[in-house]
Amino acid sequence: MADYKFCKVEDEGRIRIVTINRPEVLNALHSEAHWEFDGIWNEFAADPELWVGIVTGEGPRAFSAGNDLKVQAAGRRGPRPATGFAGLSHRFDLDKPLIAAVNGVAMGGGFETALACDIIVAAENAVFALPEPRVGLIAGSGVYRLPRMIGQKQAMGMILTGRRVSAAEGKELGFVNEVVPEGQALAAARRWAAQILECSPMAIRASKQSVYRSLDEPTLQQAMTTTYPAVQANLDSEDYIEGPKAFAERRKPNWKNR
Repeated sequence: MADYKFCKVEDEGRIRIVTINRPEVLNALHSEAHWEFDGIWNEFAADPELWVGIVTGEGPRAFSAGNDLKVQAAGRRGPRPATGFAGLSHRFDLDKPLIAAVNGVAMGGGFETALACDIIVAAENAVFALPEPRVGLIAGSGVYRLPRMIGQKQAMGMILTGRRVSAAEGKELGFVNEVVPEGQALAAARRWAAQILECSPMAIRASKQSVYRSLDEPTLQQAMTTTYPAVQANLDSEDYIEGPKAFAERRKPNWKNR
């Protein structure tokens, strides 16, 4: 595994765990870091042996406090990759499932990174916010993602005030899947990943692609009568045969991802 400046990367079997590693600044990120993350997630997407991704933050205080404003204030803000904050906030073509294990502060770009994941597991000390307007900025992806995930009025309440939301309220609002005791977010994310790995990886990707692409269809009928590429790939796969066969033979399926 390569050495990284701003994160730690561990591959555990089919799972890639990426830890934002700038605890001295609450895991805030800048342009150089975004490019590093972009490369890491590009590798994850291309590797047929990796099926699930987890992103978390180093230390108990923060998942990520967002944009490193001190770097920006010093005039050293460079361009970001097309994939956005942490290589995830503006990434739209990743069909492999992602889980955010949120420990502590997840604000601005940090919250947007979590929103770009499919599942959010939050420790009890997690705090979420989109505070960009308080410093004259706009949450570049949060203003679009959040209203598509929770009620519009609830989303506007967060976006227009920059207020902080606890893990418990995040679950009530609907953007957090599970709240766990402090220090257990990553363990819980691994548990979710293990459950995903019990399923066919191709069926999982077909499901994820169908969910997100169908949201852009004008009608339910159009969505349900469209065969998305990952769905067709699943229909044509060996795993499509292996699943029912394993069920009939009363054994666990041997997924081959092909």
